[in-house]
Amino acid sequence: MKLLIVVHHRFDLWNVPAWFLEKLQADFPQIQMVHRGSYAGIEDDLQNAEIILSFSIRPEQFRLAHALCWIHAPTAAVHQLLFPAMVKSDVILTNAHEVHGPVVAEHVIALIFALAKKIPQAARLQQKRTWGQDAIWNDAPRPREVAGATLGLIGLGSIGRNVARMASALGMRVIAVREHLEKKNPEGVAAVYGSTQIEELLSASDYVVMAAPLTQATRGLMNADRLAAMRPDAYLINVGRGAQVDEMALADALRNRRIAGAALDVFEQEPLPAESPLWDLENLLITPHTAGLTEKLWQRHYALFSENLRRYLAREPLLSIVDKQKGY
Repeated sequence: MKLLIVVHHRFDLWNVPAWFLEKLQADFPQIQMVHRGSYAGIEDDLQNAEIILSFSIRPEQFRLAHALCWIHAPTAAVHQLLFPAMVKSDVILTNAHEVHGPVVAEHVIALIFALAKKIPQAARLQQKRTWGQDAIWNDAPRPREVAGATLGLIGLGSIGRNVARMASALGMRVIAVREHLEKKNPEGVAAVYGSTQIEELLSASDYVVMAAPLTQATRGLMNADRLAAMRPDAYLINVGRGAQVDEMALADALRNRRIAGAALDVFEQEPLPAESPLWDLENLLITPHTAGLTEKLWQRHYALFSENLRRYLAREPLLSIVDKQKGY
């Protein structure tokens, strides 16, 4: 049985560390493991690989993988793998949403506090050696309490569920929008709206947190009309995917103070181009896709993938299986 690991990224943390490969081979000596640090020249390896661990493979590469049964993506997002041939195939797709969910949720909570307590403004004033107590209080919106505020969640996957649990523990009222209202509300969620009621959620929320997968339904979800449905003293936080927010509409809403502010960790184009107008908005907090960063990242990846590999060999159900029709 052959396992092909092909992961290459400009950001070093996303690349598979040597210890991961060594431990995997030691724990599963019966597996023929092939590691490639580049996608170049992997065609021969694809032909008899039964399992692939990779961010993505192209449709023409997928056609060569005649023995393929399972792809594991070390990401939460899998839209890059959902081309028609893959979706129609019997190949199992798993992802790492449970690896990233708790970590990204912590980042969301940090952003909420940063926005509520005006930490970015304080940091800018510090750079100028300015004692800005009056400015922080008098420049709207004023610092506020998090307890008692309403958090509106778009997305109730691993990130959303962890955000709900953490936010409710802080005394926030958490409401959410979901497609299937018949499902039981996750821990910490006080009320759930149907997907057609998103404007109601937006108008009721002090903080709107986008944590949904990228699908046809969520692409461009936060457009000018949806931003107009938000309260003028509300904040938007996006840790989902950049393509879910109309960045020009958001820039216009922030520039004209139609919402209080925003915090974005993901963008339509990454790295965010230097000429983007988003850089110049004082009421926008930018983090450079760092919500999922943790020193424990690959330990968490190993725990999930090794357990799934054990299950695969034992012909047991895998964890974190993606519904290829739904896209998550």
